[in-house]
Amino acid sequence: MSRDSSTFEWSDLDRRAVDTIRALAMDAVEEAGSGHPGTAMSLAPAAYLLFQRFLKHDPTDPAWPGRDRFVLSCGHSSLTLYIQLYLSGYPLTLDDIKSLRKWDSLTPGHPEHGHTAGVETTTGPLGQGLANAVGMAMAARRERGLFDPDTDQGESPFDHTIWTFVSDGDIEEGISHEASALAAHQRLGNLVVLYDDNNISIEDDTRIALSEDVRARYRAYGWHVQHVDWALDGDYKENVQQLAEAYAAARAETSRPSFISLRTIIGWPAPNKKNTGKIHGSALGADEVAATKRILGLDPELSFDVPEDVLAHARRVIDRGRELHAEWDTSFAAWREGDPERATEYDRISARRLPEGWTAKLPEFEPGKDLATRAASGEVLNALAGVLPELWGGSADLAESNNTTMKGEPSFVPEEFQTKEFPGGPYGRTLHFGIREHAMGAILNGIALHGGTRPYGGTFLVFSDYMRPAVRLAAVMGLPVTYVWTHDSIGLGEDGPTHQPVEHLWALRAIPGLDVVRPGDPNETAVAWRTILEHTDRPAGLALTRQKIPTFERGNGIAPADGVAKGGYVLADASNGSPEVIIIATGSEVQLAVQARETLEAEGTPTRVVSMPCVEWFEEQDDAYKQQILPPSVKARVSVEAGVTLGWRGYVGDSGESVGLEHFGASADYKTLYEQFGITAERVVAAAHSSLIKAGTDNAGRGHTTGN
Repeated sequence: MSRDSSTFEWSDLDRRAVDTIRALAMDAVEEAGSGHPGTAMSLAPAAYLLFQRFLKHDPTDPAWPGRDRFVLSCGHSSLTLYIQLYLSGYPLTLDDIKSLRKWDSLTPGHPEHGHTAGVETTTGPLGQGLANAVGMAMAARRERGLFDPDTDQGESPFDHTIWTFVSDGDIEEGISHEASALAAHQRLGNLVVLYDDNNISIEDDTRIALSEDVRARYRAYGWHVQHVDWALDGDYKENVQQLAEAYAAARAETSRPSFISLRTIIGWPAPNKKNTGKIHGSALGADEVAATKRILGLDPELSFDVPEDVLAHARRVIDRGRELHAEWDTSFAAWREGDPERATEYDRISARRLPEGWTAKLPEFEPGKDLATRAASGEVLNALAGVLPELWGGSADLAESNNTTMKGEPSFVPEEFQTKEFPGGPYGRTLHFGIREHAMGAILNGIALHGGTRPYGGTFLVFSDYMRPAVRLAAVMGLPVTYVWTHDSIGLGEDGPTHQPVEHLWALRAIPGLDVVRPGDPNETAVAWRTILEHTDRPAGLALTRQKIPTFERGNGIAPADGVAKGGYVLADASNGSPEVIIIATGSEVQLAVQARETLEAEGTPTRVVSMPCVEWFEEQDDAYKQQILPPSVKARVSVEAGVTLGWRGYVGDSGESVGLEHFGASADYKTLYEQFGITAERVVAAAHSSLIKAGTDNAGRGHTTGN
């Protein structure tokens, strides 16, 4: 059980353990009637070797902060992870393996973070796990920079390795390019990728669609690349010691990320289905399972058979884990004693607690000054930089437009890549993702999953489409990631319809668990940030304007911005306190609602304006509050938002009207666009008249005489 590969041992019990893994993979998929046995079979030696000899982990404490992280990016091969967790002594039983892919089991079709102990991230869409691993490696470096920057490499309790297994599918997905290129640029020497080069996908031989030299590609990025070929010259031999040496060399390489290309034969040693697409994603069938077990020297009549001596041998990794944990505890205690101030901050940040009095640093914006909410967001970040060191992030090459750079904060980048505009170093704070929105989203997830810091990332709202799979997974996992999405409507102007989001707000609101926040003025923006940071169990997207909008004068009929925390609030009530019509607006259109209210009130129509920056937060309120804001008795309602009106019907009802945009935008200045597309205060007034008539409100629609 030595951790030194130079004294490598591979006993008969190790070989039998690997064969047991293969048998369990076959049996579990047969029992489930579906699944992916092939990769779990061929990667059995690689996974077992990693968990037994190289991965720093403690099965009795899956959340140990000092552990290495293991990411199975090829999540379809979930058994590769589940069986290792079971054999290693994590709280996963043989019955759980038998329950693969079944209702209410701990072994769903793809590993799910927070559902099964030992699963570091939810992997399913290929390439996401690889990018998550890049984020974890970045987070580990940032955490070291916050708490222990001066200790020699390898000597800090914050030093650990991120390991990930990837497949041909992960490598083919475009996100792998984005994430891998950035990992090399960042010189992430704490990241090790094992590429299962088996040349098989669902459509069988990958030559039908894949011909690139993957190892050359990673060398070109700047990775440390190794090749282990178990199918050399057509003679398949699982040279485990060679792989152990590659693992050791990868772990020792600290100046760049490491890529190990492992040539395997999928489904080895199934006699008829190995090296075929059939074994990738379906059960082998009883006859093939029996034949494979005979080749392995196992009893074909036995299913889910785990010999006691094999299990006892594999479970010795618990002792190794406890030993590593104890060593780390000693190192961690010494660090705490030597730096109690940082230790106190570490405790707070690790628990995701906000510091006392932090909200006092939030800016208050004076009325009368027009300011884009993207600019207000930037001022919030600048104000919080000194009080929330855990908060860090950047942009997908749009920092100046997104206002995501905290003033005076160094960039997170190897020193040789710092620029005049962005000085920095490896422990900096400002992230530069390059034009890589998809990888940015998944890297942010990895940072949040690693723990210890709170990430944000910015781009234009229209490019949230490039991020959507990662955003969805952040919502699935309940990760506190913040997206700074600016240029949130046709109000961005001259760039035209390709850059003007019209369907995006409701498309994003359709993702369960994602908070979409579109503040209506600078002070709403500050409260939005405050509320987002107070939530630690979900992602949020800020939709912010490019164009300047008014800062409302609070008081004198305009409510405080604190109501933002409830998602929707009465910004300006009817003059008599009993509205006949309610106008619901978000973002830059709130000003139009306020202007329309003035006209309607002057006409004698009591009008309430509800600012609804976050539908999700509003829906969390109790029924009494929601009825208070939107009284069911008031049927005349108008929604105002510069985008598709898809979801507003549920708020305005059958008598309501929605002022929005049911088509793409155009290239012109924003004032012209709003006027030409009828998103104006006058149009809101007309919509209110129409809704009042449909609602059957007394005197609605009656004409007025001039008295002549």
